[in-house]
Amino acid sequence: MARVRWRDLMGVREVGLLLVLLGLVLVLSVAAPGFLSWPNLSGVLVNVSVVAISAVGMTMVIITGGIDISVGSILAVSALLVGQAAKAGTGLWQAIALGLLIGAALGGINGLLVAYGRIPAIIVTLATMSTYRGINFILSHGAWVVGLPPYFTALGQTNFLGLQIPAWIMLGVAVIGWYILTQTRFGRSVYAVGGNMQGAYLAGIKIPRVQFLVFLVSGLLTGLAATVYTARFGLVQINTGMGYELNVIAAVVIGGTSIMGGSGSIQGAILGAIFMGVVSNALVLLRISAFWQGVVVGILILGAVIMDSSIRASMLRAVSIHSIGYRGAAEPTDGRER
Repeated sequence: MARVRWRDLMGVREVGLLLVLLGLVLVLSVAAPGFLSWPNLSGVLVNVSVVAISAVGMTMVIITGGIDISVGSILAVSALLVGQAAKAGTGLWQAIALGLLIGAALGGINGLLVAYGRIPAIIVTLATMSTYRGINFILSHGAWVVGLPPYFTALGQTNFLGLQIPAWIMLGVAVIGWYILTQTRFGRSVYAVGGNMQGAYLAGIKIPRVQFLVFLVSGLLTGLAATVYTARFGLVQINTGMGYELNVIAAVVIGGTSIMGGSGSIQGAILGAIFMGVVSNALVLLRISAFWQGVVVGILILGAVIMDSSIRASMLRAVSIHSIGYRGAAEPTDGRER
């Protein structure tokens, strides 16, 4: 097995975000003395776990050049049906499997329409976002799901080695996602499709299959996130998942994944989710109105997109200069100066 080096795990964008995150932690440790307490730090990890789980799947979607704005509605439908099943006495593992199945089915529908229907992802997921949300309202009849059994809520509320289980699930999903993207043929195909679709086609990559699978994975992980969410809070509200897609996309983009596709990483998405969690926690500790959170998230997304555009422009200029220099050096001369 090849040895994994630090530079293989962390790219330039991820290192930059990590340094910013560490700087923010340093500032908060002075401004809010309780920030560095383990209960607070572990609470931040647990709070971001649901978003981070979905962000792993969303990273794959965005790397291929797509986007999925229906994940909030997928979370709502999955959480509702899992909650109803758990309340009816379904076993824990059966409830987890149900969440995965529902999420994969809804994500698979998105994938079929994008990959084989050849409809732009933004149009497909905008339509399914509304459709799935409507299905959630119909199935719930406007009522919350409450009174979930203790054996089910233990999944989201039990501590193991100092961390609640949702944080461990997040870390496990991140490791598996990282391995798939960096160590498998499928992962290389994901990058190829987003980086140069024509080149990927000429290389024999089945582009529709890759596009379908990334949406399937995104839905499946959102189904898992929905199960963790339901177990953690012990209830399902009628408005579950409202605005969830914005937080997931923000985590991915802030983590360095290019919104244009072709580049990104799982570790960056996890860092992005943690960064947003730290910012949210800071607003609470510093007693700043929670209404500012939406403003901060929007500014962070805009900043990440501007940074990505600047990096791409710099890379294109560098490639152009290199290409011009190479052509100039390769031109034959007749011994006379020009």
